[in-house]
Amino acid sequence: MHVRAAALARRMSEIDPRAVDTVFALVITGLMLTWAATDHSGPWRRPDTVAVTLTCLANLPIALRTRAPFTVLGVCSVATICHHALGYQADLNNTSTLLALYTVAARRPPRVALAGTVITMATWGWASFLAASGLEVLNGAQSVLIVTAAWAFGTRTRRLAERNGQLAELTARLRLEQEERARRAVSEERVRIARELHDVVAHHMSVISVQAGLARYVFGSDPGTARAALSTVADTSHEALEEMRRLLALLRVDPGTDGNGGDNGVYDPTPGLAQLGQLVERVRVAGVPVDVEVTGSVRRLNPGIELCAYRVVQESLTNVIKHAFPARAKVRLNYGGDELVVTVTDDGSPSPTAAGGGGHGLLGMRERVRLYRGTVLAGPLPGGGFEVTATLPLSSPNDERGDG
Repeated sequence: MHVRAAALARRMSEIDPRAVDTVFALVITGLMLTWAATDHSGPWRRPDTVAVTLTCLANLPIALRTRAPFTVLGVCSVATICHHALGYQADLNNTSTLLALYTVAARRPPRVALAGTVITMATWGWASFLAASGLEVLNGAQSVLIVTAAWAFGTRTRRLAERNGQLAELTARLRLEQEERARRAVSEERVRIARELHDVVAHHMSVISVQAGLARYVFGSDPGTARAALSTVADTSHEALEEMRRLLALLRVDPGTDGNGGDNGVYDPTPGLAQLGQLVERVRVAGVPVDVEVTGSVRRLNPGIELCAYRVVQESLTNVIKHAFPARAKVRLNYGGDELVVTVTDDGSPSPTAAGGGGHGLLGMRERVRLYRGTVLAGPLPGGGFEVTATLPLSSPNDERGDG
């Protein structure tokens, strides 16, 4: 039953409204002519050619009501008033003016609708004045009520159409804003990926450079050390390629699928504090002794916070290899109640670039920490060496486990 009703409504919506108006105009004209020909009550003149012509003029223009509503109302009203003034039946030809008034109120500004209401009220008032003796007041009150109802319905339809137009405009604007936010999110993601690539390349290439240099230096005198250095170079380069492959794959397909609904195998978990031991071991193999100290209540954090802390340590240790080698480094993690403090210190002699806090590494580190409303302090220590301290605000443990 509901399917049939929906199908009928769909077919009705496909019908041209102008065809409906034409049929309605012909039907109402036929009814008025039939009424005039069959109703001989009252002191009215019998219908003749003039009456038929005026009846047609008072009703047939309804077919054009959506194209020129005010003109149609004027023609219908003038024809109706002439029809009644010539002594023909005053009950006829009044319905068309109501429909024309409704159309004017629904499609034209309020001031035009007000003028149309005055015209329609005059037409119906004239018909009421010509009504049977003793019923003028009752017919007049009825006319006022009917004309006001037609104007009110039309006005409500116009306001509803205006609201629908405003909603459509707002919907289009929201869609454009969503598209703009999506484009901005893509741009921000590309910037994040570029930062990730910088961190990966900078850290791993620093390790590779140091180990390759060591292997070349001891290649003839200590083959075992050279082989160990080359093995570290191979492992580090393989890990760098895997991580770069994972990041670059984000630019090609949706996360978690290969485009055919299967797992592509390149989306390994993003680095976090759980992988800190592997990072430290690589740096130790590169020739920089690293001590790790963890204080506070160790717990699982938001993946984004963990990745940020991991990158701070990675970038700081990379800077030690590049700018302070040989040196000894120390990594301290302090899990507080509402913040995580990451500190990396070394006892080497930093280059002017590192001492001044410049370079893309520290800039990227500050930008990354700022995304999580944190702060970074970096600078030389009074007794020698360099220190980087990043403070990352934490949510409640429940929020952290639920994020990401």
